[in-house]
Amino acid sequence: MPSRTFVVEDEAAAADLLAGKGWTDGLPIVAPTRERVAAILDWAGMAPDQLMGVEPVKSRTLSAEKVAINAVMAGCQPPHFPVVAAAVQAMCHPDYLLHGSSSSTGGCAVLVVVNGPIRRQLGMTGTFSCLGGGDPAALVIGRAVRLVVRNLVEVRPGDLDRSTLGHPGKVSFCLAEDEEGSPWRPLAQDRGIPADGTSAVTVMAASGPRQVLNEWTTQPDELLATFAAEMRANLLHYSIWGGNYVVVIPKQLRDILHAAGVTKADVRQYLYEHAQVRRRDWASVGKRQVVGQAKADKVYRALPSPEHCLVVAAGGPAGGFAAVIPPWLGHRSSAVTVPIGACVEC
Repeated sequence: MPSRTFVVEDEAAAADLLAGKGWTDGLPIVAPTRERVAAILDWAGMAPDQLMGVEPVKSRTLSAEKVAINAVMAGCQPPHFPVVAAAVQAMCHPDYLLHGSSSSTGGCAVLVVVNGPIRRQLGMTGTFSCLGGGDPAALVIGRAVRLVVRNLVEVRPGDLDRSTLGHPGKVSFCLAEDEEGSPWRPLAQDRGIPADGTSAVTVMAASGPRQVLNEWTTQPDELLATFAAEMRANLLHYSIWGGNYVVVIPKQLRDILHAAGVTKADVRQYLYEHAQVRRRDWASVGKRQVVGQAKADKVYRALPSPEHCLVVAAGGPAGGFAAVIPPWLGHRSSAVTVPIGACVEC
């Protein structure tokens, strides 16, 4: 079904109209004029009625035109749209569980990780302030994905969005991997995308990032022990159920690990083995009532397998920092990786 058209006097009137209908996130928007939406679709070579995905619980179909409208509103330029479209397709995959993750009181957001040549074409470096708006392209792409969830799936606070707290990633949560600054294989190739110049996005229903610091050692096991400790803390303080975790490793720590011959696979294996708790450990954080005698010694891993850990090389060149990004609710939702169907140079 074609989108409705509204006639207004100017950009300010368009902003007032969209805000009044609850179609914005409170930040300034770009009016989605017919010409701007058409330009985005033409760039990506998509017909307005091309299907991007379906939210099955509410039976909402997401067409290319409606996704493009939200991308324009978020500030996207035509070259950004193939990334937005791929991210929307990925989060509509059944493994992502769009309805459950979007309506939960847990307050997760759609984390988008971008890989491949399209990063360079869009000026996405994945370095300084990679989780804090350091890449303007990442900021508008992440915002576009969130506006799609808000407007096309009707996930608005107090409506379908039942988040108790939420986190700032619910405005925009997107970063690019620093492939040029890393000796490691990119995340997309770790997850089955061929190393033939194909760009890709990975989406995950994610809690807020938890920053960690260890600049007092050059021993790989000690660095990885810090990451594992943060993952164990999440098991205790938030959810005991394992799932996908993202570990963002900036250059200073990445260089130490690489110099010692540590690969991404080694990082994943270490965290799989060490990021675990026993159910009785919940008693130490005020959750004694849910321990239960029969299961007190049962082991719970943050990662059901090493492959559930998504290691991302990103962040500024200096500082002994890293970030652990936990999942929404462990096994209920899985990260999804898809290739980007159009190149900005096409």
